[in-house]
Amino acid sequence: MTVTMSGPLPDEVYDVVVVGAGVVGTAIARELARYPLRTALVEASGDVGDGTSKANTAILHTGFDAVPGSLEARLVREGRDRLAAYAEECGIPVEPIGALLVAWDEEQLAALPALARKAARNGYRRTRTVAADELRGREPHLGSGASGALEVPGESIICPWTTTLAYATQAVRSGVDLHLNCPVTGVSESSARSPRLLTTGRGTLRARWLVNAAGLYADEFDRLLGHTDFSVTPRRGQLIVFDKLARALVSHILLPVPTALGKGVLVSPTVYGNVMLGPTAEDLDDKRATGSTAEGLAFLREKGRRIVPELLDEEVTAVYAGLRAATEHDDYAIRSHPEQRYVTVGGIRSTGLTASMAIAAHVVELLTEAGAKVGTARDLLPVTMPNLGEAYPRPYQRADLIGADPEYGAIVCHCERVSRGEIRDALAADIPPSSPEGLRRRTRALGGRCQGFYCGAAVRALLDASGADAWSSSRTEAAR
Repeated sequence: MTVTMSGPLPDEVYDVVVVGAGVVGTAIARELARYPLRTALVEASGDVGDGTSKANTAILHTGFDAVPGSLEARLVREGRDRLAAYAEECGIPVEPIGALLVAWDEEQLAALPALARKAARNGYRRTRTVAADELRGREPHLGSGASGALEVPGESIICPWTTTLAYATQAVRSGVDLHLNCPVTGVSESSARSPRLLTTGRGTLRARWLVNAAGLYADEFDRLLGHTDFSVTPRRGQLIVFDKLARALVSHILLPVPTALGKGVLVSPTVYGNVMLGPTAEDLDDKRATGSTAEGLAFLREKGRRIVPELLDEEVTAVYAGLRAATEHDDYAIRSHPEQRYVTVGGIRSTGLTASMAIAAHVVELLTEAGAKVGTARDLLPVTMPNLGEAYPRPYQRADLIGADPEYGAIVCHCERVSRGEIRDALAADIPPSSPEGLRRRTRALGGRCQGFYCGAAVRALLDASGADAWSSSRTEAAR
């Protein structure tokens, strides 16, 4: 396997190059790793999952409210089952807490039966209408005025960071080359016999087949190959994360009745023990505008005050914003261009996390139908990911683990109970972090109440000592 962050790129022809190492791109790379292909995964930033994938609502959807008959509806439904099984196999934190779609007036209450019928058309038939009295008993901290709800028991919360890293780790261990800090700036014309040349910030890559999983930039990459099928409008979603002491206020994912802009503002627990409020839905022009605004946070607090008033009295741990790849279409923009040996995977909105494994399988089908000789699939060696969730024991709680290695009992980040052993493991992993932010996504260090005020210097010292934030050479190991 090879993971590179700088320096020249390999002088070889890849069978497939996947552009974009978010949750969808890494899932595709992992799926391709099942076949006897030379595959490369290229990413413009210095880490996997460093864009939209790191800042979403972290819900494993049932697809109950997707557009019936759409590609998205099918892939979310299939992907949910695939990812749930994969998470159990790999140790990705998932909590099946269910959702309540809360109606706040008579008009919204009247809309619930239609939403239940829509869920049934999407193959989900477990919804149930909940009367106001029962709703109040199950969620006693709801604001006044809730008139009923539609229960969707299959909705779950999941760790998006671990999911992306699990895909990438399994892909790399199975022979996929990962090239980071490698933005693609140009694509040459191709012929039936010659590979396509990709111009990148680190040199040239050669590929027989291309897969575009560039997220917010999927439309721009598409234009490099002459296509104008869709345009990505970055839709900013700001969120507020409340302290763990707020966790007792919420038992389910609390959803609003959806609008044309999306699912609206929700209140949801996280697998890390916090409570999240958001997101906003702001269509922007700037694909780098991930900052929060006073107006956006005031809007969220206004919405939150109606949903769970007591939540606003709790301490805020963090505020963040993510950009969703919205397009002018109400479905995923997954297209095959056989004459160019190219598949584009665009318009993947917030459901992309849930659908990721099904999207990957669909992409391989499209490549095969277009003429790619992928060969016979094989089983991949399993991976076991570190547990970042609160529903299962973490290292500091495991006497057996600490007895075998005391480093798991040496707490560095006290807010999140992250041990020196966990940080050591992350820094020595197949795909180590290149920044404090990357280390946070792998361990939760720096992510707690103090946001690194107490442990920041110690964590940074461990990161610097490892050389992880300055590694400039390839991490290479025979994988075949």
